[in-house]
Amino acid sequence: MMKVAAALALVASASAFVPATNMVASTRLNAEMVWGEYDDKMWDNDAKKEVYAKWDPTAPRTGLNFNPFETFGGNSPDASGIYPGENRYKDPKRGDVSYAIMLIEKAEIEERIANPKPGEEPGCPGCKN
Repeated sequence: MMKVAAALALVASASAFVPATNMVASTRLNAEMVWGEYDDKMWDNDAKKEVYAKWDPTAPRTGLNFNPFETFGGNSPDASGIYPGENRYKDPKRGDVSYAIMLIEKAEIEERIANPKPGEEPGCPGCKN
């Protein structure tokens, strides 16, 4: 009797390792994903300024149309406009940083805040927030 119980337990547990017959591997790619112009390239302040110059706040947000200086949850986007914690986020290649460079960037930030692009407001199509 003990041998029969052991054999039944062995057969029943073995089915846990058999793949389901209706499982299908997903091969569909996200056709809408567009990588940024600086993907896998240096993502420094000069690159961000170029992306910002091309950004249209009234157009939908994409990997090529986003505000590289916009933060979301305290984080900055990568070179494709994707934030840490989101699918497909890539840690960008960052440039050198020094206190002198940070002071120059601070002045540029203040200038951008004082003179936003036309249409740049919370909730606009080109913004995350």
